[in-house]
Formats: sequence, C-alpha cells, structure tokens
Amino acid sequence: MLNSYASPVLNPSAGPFPGNVKVGELLYANVVESVGEGVEKFKEGDIVVPVFLGSCEECWDCESESSNICTKFAFKVEVGMPRDGTSRFRDGKGETLHHFLFVSSFAEYTVVDVAHLVKIDCGIAVDKACLLSCGVSTGVGAAWKVAEVHKGSSVAIFGLGTIGLAVAEGARLRGASKIIGVDLNTEKFTVGKQFGVTYFLNPKDCQDKPVYEVIKEMTNGGVDYSFECIGLASLMNDAFLSSRPGGGKTVILGVEMHGAPLSINSMEILRGKSVMGSLFGGMKPKSDIPLLAQRYLDKELNLDNFITHKVSFEDINKAFDLLQQGKSLRCVIWM
Repeated sequence: MLNSYASPVLNPSAGPFPGNVKVGELLYANVVESVGEGVEKFKEGDIVVPVFLGSCEECWDCESESSNICTKFAFKVEVGMPRDGTSRFRDGKGETLHHFLFVSSFAEYTVVDVAHLVKIDCGIAVDKACLLSCGVSTGVGAAWKVAEVHKGSSVAIFGLGTIGLAVAEGARLRGASKIIGVDLNTEKFTVGKQFGVTYFLNPKDCQDKPVYEVIKEMTNGGVDYSFECIGLASLMNDAFLSSRPGGGKTVILGVEMHGAPLSINSMEILRGKSVMGSLFGGMKPKSDIPLLAQRYLDKELNLDNFITHKVSFEDINKAFDLLQQGKSLRCVIWM
C-alpha cells in the first residue's frame, strides 16, 4: 500500500492483497507503506512512481527491445485491480469506489499492483519524479524510442502541451536542428523555447494555406519527423502530410477525442512515408523511468520548467481550471 497525505474520502480496504503494494501518495510519487504476500522487489519505505502501463517483466513483449506493451498486463481501461477486477476502495458509506487506470492517484492511501509500480532510488525529488509517470516520459520517449530522431533532423510538433513540449525536449537532446511547434495558443512559443522549439506556427496565421504546406515550404519538402499530440484525426492527417517523402515518420500520440478514424492517401505511404503510434512513448516503465530520473540529476533532461504551478489538495479544482484554460503545463498537487 502506498502512503499519502490527503483525501480522507478514499480509504482502501484493510491490508494489501497478494501481489499488491500499499502506497501513500506524495504528488504522483509515493512511499511504500506495506507489501502483500509474494511481493519481493518492493519494501516498506521505498520511493516509487505508479504508472498506468503495466509490466510483468517476464513475457515476450517485456523482454523484447521492440515492444513496451506487456502481454500479461495489457493496457485497458477498467474499474478494478488488474489481476481480479475488484476494487480496494470504499467511501464513507461503505459503497465501492473504482480505481482509475490501476493507480488511483488522488487518494491518501492506494493499493497498486507491482506490475504498475517503478522504484526510484537515485535520490530525485518527489515533485520531479511525479512528472515521469506520464506526459513527460511519453513525449521524450516518442522522440527517442519511437521516432529515433537523429542529429540535424527537422521536427514538427502539433500541440504544445506537456506531451508536445516533451517531444521537443527529446528532439533537442537528440540534436534536431529545426523544431517547429504548431499551436493556436501563441503564449506557447515563449514556453516552447525553453524546450528547444525553434519555430512557431499558429494555423490561424497561415492565411489561405494549410499548415502542412507552410511546413513543407519551411523544410524544403517536409520534416523528417512529425508528432500529433492533441487527438484530432484532421491534425493527424496534417502531421502526416507535413512529413517528407522517402522516409518521413509521423508519430501519433494524441487519443482521438471523437473516435474518428484516420484516413490518409495510400499513395503517400507508397512514397516512403510511415505512420506510427505508441503508448507511453515506447518507454518500458521499469527500466526507462529510472534512466530519465538519472538524466535529470545529471542536468541533461529539463523537468523543472514543466512545473508551472503548485497547489494544495484543497485547491485541486484550480489545477483543473488552469489546465483547461491552457495556462498550466504540470500543476503539482501537494497531498
């Protein structure tokens, strides 16, 4: 069980079950409070980060260098624990409350399966470690592990939220020479410079030209890598059309918010372009999150500038307001 500092409404039922760890939440990094039967790799007092993407570390996918989608704990959206589908939460009236993505991060205490926990023992501060459970890891991983951005390349990023800016950070660290950020919020350009964005495009300012045509003009035919980080099929298509013939890669990171299918011209595929998708930026949580933490401690990876606000748990609604208004990247909630 993980031990935390807030939310008296959510109370896990007594004791961790076999294969579970009881954790107390501090932001999105946690302290192990107790462990259940059969848990060997975690102990009381460990600093851990819960992640939505499970890893058994034993199946073909977990052992493969080309996949981060665990066969045993495949990603899905369900209401209970991953092994038995039941909940560990009850409200004050004794009624069942459901887990969210196997993590339940807004609880004073939560129970997490070991498949969804990553131990962090390098000494990184918890208000930085919490950024690595999603968002930042997804964007950096997409640039590093999915696209494999190369030195001197050109990159276009559609959407400069946390994931898009993390893509820029990853591309910057890989040595990309031109990083184009596309967003309707012009304030994101100033923010984007901190993560390596070199050019900014607001589609409203492109006059009668579609944004992908402007990008092609800027890059002599198209970018080497394009990333869609919003979740609109139309923008996924724009990102694809922005990539260069003969090897341009488009990486889809946004979850299509309307469930619309992606439709692309098959002739563009025959010209050597490709479309790729990923969960968690292709990162393997158990092994890659500690590496990112160490990169931060080595002053290579920029995490500090992703934290734009900090609030107490009582002001959690303010955090959501800031997010919806486009004024926040990551708001750390002190539990």
